[in-house]
Amino acid sequence: MFTARRLWFAKALVVLTIFATPLCAQDTTFPTASENPAIIDQAWQNATAKFSPQRGKLLEEVDRADQEGPYRTDWESLQKYEIPEWYQDAKFGIFIHWGVYSVPAFANEWYPRNMYVKGSEEYKHHIATYGPQDKFGYKDLVPLFKAERFDPEAWAKLFKDAGAKYVVPVAEHHDGFAMYDSDLSDWTAVKMGPHRDVIGDLAKSVRAEGLHFGTSSHRVEHNFFLGVGRSIPSDINDPKYAAFYGPAHNWLEAKNGSSLANDFTYVSSAWADDWLARATEIVQKYHPDVIYFDWWIGQPSIRPNLTRFAAFYYNASLKYGDHVGIIDYKESAMAEHSAVLDFERGQLGNIRPLHWQTDTSISNKSWGYIKDDTFKSPQFVVHQLADIVSKNGNLLLNIGPRSDGTIPDEVQQVLRDVGAWLKVNGEAIYGTRIWRTYGEGPTQVAAGAFHDTETAKYTPEDFRFTTKGGALYAIELGWPSSAETVIHALASNVPGNQKVESVALLGGDAKIDFHQRPDGLHLKLPPQPPSKYASAFRITFQGP
Repeated sequence: MFTARRLWFAKALVVLTIFATPLCAQDTTFPTASENPAIIDQAWQNATAKFSPQRGKLLEEVDRADQEGPYRTDWESLQKYEIPEWYQDAKFGIFIHWGVYSVPAFANEWYPRNMYVKGSEEYKHHIATYGPQDKFGYKDLVPLFKAERFDPEAWAKLFKDAGAKYVVPVAEHHDGFAMYDSDLSDWTAVKMGPHRDVIGDLAKSVRAEGLHFGTSSHRVEHNFFLGVGRSIPSDINDPKYAAFYGPAHNWLEAKNGSSLANDFTYVSSAWADDWLARATEIVQKYHPDVIYFDWWIGQPSIRPNLTRFAAFYYNASLKYGDHVGIIDYKESAMAEHSAVLDFERGQLGNIRPLHWQTDTSISNKSWGYIKDDTFKSPQFVVHQLADIVSKNGNLLLNIGPRSDGTIPDEVQQVLRDVGAWLKVNGEAIYGTRIWRTYGEGPTQVAAGAFHDTETAKYTPEDFRFTTKGGALYAIELGWPSSAETVIHALASNVPGNQKVESVALLGGDAKIDFHQRPDGLHLKLPPQPPSKYASAFRITFQGP
């Protein structure tokens, strides 16, 4: 009896020991989504502790720079910001999404997250192609990202041929892999994968072509981006890889279209400081003329450090060059007047007095490269550019290179076709400013973010207006079947309209006969337009 009781006690002790021991300690791939977020965050902090001295030094330099320039770390000071002339003149830039996510080339650049979402197409594709997520995770794609055919000089020349005036590659996307030479991480393109400073090499080549260089940082979203991997058996749960995968918290995103102020995701002060240090490092190493941030910089826990960064960057940029830097932000992340508002894949319905920007992808499905993609036509890009510029904006057009560093031929052709149009008609785009109205015609854009492909096809009755040097430019977004077109905004009976003195068609030699009548300015057209996609008329007036 005594022996039996001892045996029962021993068995019970074994069972209790098993259940008292965290399963994740036995299996590092076991789901950890229910763990205390503070403990999860501490694992990331421990994994990156060796970079604490460098982080601390950068944060000290931020605070010092914030005391040494005209900008302070408060919104009243930051709202005195003025956008530099070069950016308002530029009108057209190139955005680049390129990274480890270009290796699977499947679905879109959110593959790193969605491959861990059970049941998703990315999840199924990953298992079928590489194996289960607890055996082959996102980290295992890094060695396959070699960029062996990356030619920054050829890229820069292509962008110049496209008519772009600035180039903004992604320095770090949500996945947490730095495409630059970071002293705050081992997971960089210099230390792994390509084994080269992609951002540094591209910066040198872009500037050699006379273009402005910027960078994009999506680092802040990495706080939650891979959190879905904690819900399934995967390598995200393994603290050994926390330095790469980040805290990977549950994303408590705002629902039903609520503002980012209603996002309650766990964000530690350590993470907010790490974001600030990494953004600062990019500024110090590459002196970007533009720095683009995605939407999450407006998250409540990040905003205090956002003002610290903005003051640092603006003050530092004045030391690096003869103009202040540019921050692109989304939604309500920053106060108006403090930076440049950006609309993702969207446009505005009317003129915005403050300068703004649209960023959209030449790809219809993704920002990064994926197989079997489709692309916007050069006509679509030209029409979108003309509409945006007429409303006081810039167009930042994204491309996604393959993982080997080559740019798809279809993308190159679109860029060159847009560049050919700008070579003829750029006078009506570069360096221009808004007129009293953006345009006329039956076609209205589908205003707002994520609606740019919903706009109906433009017609020959659609015009977009810009001004420069006393001239008015009327960009006609089609070519009429008749030999005449009419610009109604220049009707002779409209109060304030000046008398037209001359009309010239950019790129054409034919004389343009015109008559200013009560219903508009009538133009006699040549049989064929001098360029594809759209035609630009230079109109001058009598008197001052």
